[in-house]
Amino acid sequence: MYHTTDLARDSLENLSAAIHQQVGGGRRPWPPVLGLFTSLVVTLTYLRRHRVQAELAETFGVSQSTISRAIAAVTPLLGSVLADHIPAVDDVDDQRRHIIDGTLLPCWSWASQPGLHSKRHRRTGVNVQVACTLDGSLAWVSSPFEGRHHDFHCLKQSGILEGRDTTSWLADKGYIGSDMLIPFHKPRKRE
Repeated sequence: MYHTTDLARDSLENLSAAIHQQVGGGRRPWPPVLGLFTSLVVTLTYLRRHRVQAELAETFGVSQSTISRAIAAVTPLLGSVLADHIPAVDDVDDQRRHIIDGTLLPCWSWASQPGLHSKRHRRTGVNVQVACTLDGSLAWVSSPFEGRHHDFHCLKQSGILEGRDTTSWLADKGYIGSDMLIPFHKPRKRE
C-alpha cells in the first residue's frame, strides 16, 4: 500500500482511526462493502496516483459507482481531519532557510470562472504556494489563489513575506524581483 498511497500501514491505520473518531456513532458515509480502511486506501490512491475509477473498481473487486461513493465520502472527512496539520504562516521559522515554489493544482474547466485559467499552463486550476526547509520538511502551505495569477503575485498576497528577511530563501525564476536567491540562467547563445 505504501507505493500507491505514499503512507505506511500504521499511518493509514492512525488516519482511519481519526476519521472513525470524527464520524463518531453517526451514519457511516463510506460504502459498507469497502469499509473505512479500504475506502481510505481507495481515496488516497485516487488522489495520489490519478488512477481512473474504473481501474480502481477492477483492482478492489467492486463497481465504479462504489469507488465513486467511497471517494466522495472520504475526501471531505480526510480534509477535515488533516486541516489542523497544515502549517500556517505563523509556523514558519524565521531562523531557517526555506525553499519556495508554487504549483497549479488542476481542476476541470469552469466556463463561469475564467480566473482559474492559467495561460502559462494552458489549463484551469488554483495556484498554491509551498515552503519547505532544506531537508524537505513542509513548513507552510498557502491558501489557494486563482490559477491566472503568477507565483510571485500569489506569494506577495499570501502575507508570508511581511516582516521577514527572505534574502537566504531559495526560489525559482518565477520569483524574480523578490529578495530571495534565484538561480542564474544563461541567455541563449551568450556567455
